[in-house]
Amino acid sequence: MDQATALKTVPRGARPPLVAERFRFIQPTLPDLDRLLALYRPAFRSGMITNADLVASLEAAVAERLGVKHCVAVSSCTSGLMLVLRALGVTGRVIVPSFTFFATGHAVLWNALEPVFADCLADAWTIDPASAGKRIAPDVAAILGVHLYGNPCRVDELETLARRHGLKLIFDAAHAFGSLYRGRPVGGFGDAEVFSLSPTKLLVAGEGGLVTTNDQTLARRLRAGRNYGDPGDYDPELVGLNARMSEFQAALALAGLEMIDGKLARHNRIAAMYTRRLEGGAGLGFQHVSPLDRSTYKDYSVHIDAASFGMSRDEAAERLRADNIETRKYFDPPLHRQKLYAGFHRPDREPLLVTDDIARGILSLPIYESLGDDTVEKVALAIRRLEEGE
Repeated sequence: MDQATALKTVPRGARPPLVAERFRFIQPTLPDLDRLLALYRPAFRSGMITNADLVASLEAAVAERLGVKHCVAVSSCTSGLMLVLRALGVTGRVIVPSFTFFATGHAVLWNALEPVFADCLADAWTIDPASAGKRIAPDVAAILGVHLYGNPCRVDELETLARRHGLKLIFDAAHAFGSLYRGRPVGGFGDAEVFSLSPTKLLVAGEGGLVTTNDQTLARRLRAGRNYGDPGDYDPELVGLNARMSEFQAALALAGLEMIDGKLARHNRIAAMYTRRLEGGAGLGFQHVSPLDRSTYKDYSVHIDAASFGMSRDEAAERLRADNIETRKYFDPPLHRQKLYAGFHRPDREPLLVTDDIARGILSLPIYESLGDDTVEKVALAIRRLEEGE
């Protein structure tokens, strides 16, 4: 008798947890410590421990990998987004997807700009270019797209929109180091793209971010901006931040670059396992990734339609927790439903029906390199059990 059949013979209330011990929702895979220390030791001995040779080496390696002219290392993705908007001189209003992490919106507010919320695509869950197009007005200066969960936006359509209306185009690529759009690495699109190197990402520096661009003037202003706006002559040219990257962070990221292809392969394998085990189930929806693209699957999420699935997303999350399976609700509530941002949204004039539907049903499942196939199978089995009313 297999495990699934055996479980059906036990009354629901009497069943032991499907997973014996709770495991972590996220567990970053870090490089070998000796390799890391070998990289960092010269910086430590020299005393040059911030924004020095290792940072420059990381910037060069990333620029070469992504095929871009410039990479500027910063303290976080959020500070990178803040500085890009400032360095580009964006004023007025910025179109952003509501279905995103709130740091995307924070970068807009920090620059005293007004967010204009666009809906997301019903299949890909990334910003809907048609919705963004409807929100373009004379006071809109930029579009800020998000490669959600590592799934690339519809870059071509957004670039056409931006070019037609003279808008700046920036991508929050926090989840997308290693993603491909139409076979090209994410990193070289729009005016700039900004990556995160926090512990939940595939490329980890502890904390940190990377801004990539082909615009030499923008790169120069960003380098000044991360150092309080000082271009090197103690005469600031813009109101910048202390957004420098430390040499230790750069060493961690450099060592991590050597592991990135293996991580990408593993995330995609786990995502394929989840989809294969769960597709066809009533009430379950999946993020569509074009066969022409590659997602990092920084997150793997399903959408639960309560009426078809037989229970709400929140009830499903609680039942999975009882099986020692942690989940997340990335990203619910969406920005336009959050206290900080609700005042910028006009539901009577700009309804976000798709975003509301996706957000209320989104459930993110565990996915990281060291997660074993057997655990992935148990997570999928637990969801199948819920779907079948067990």
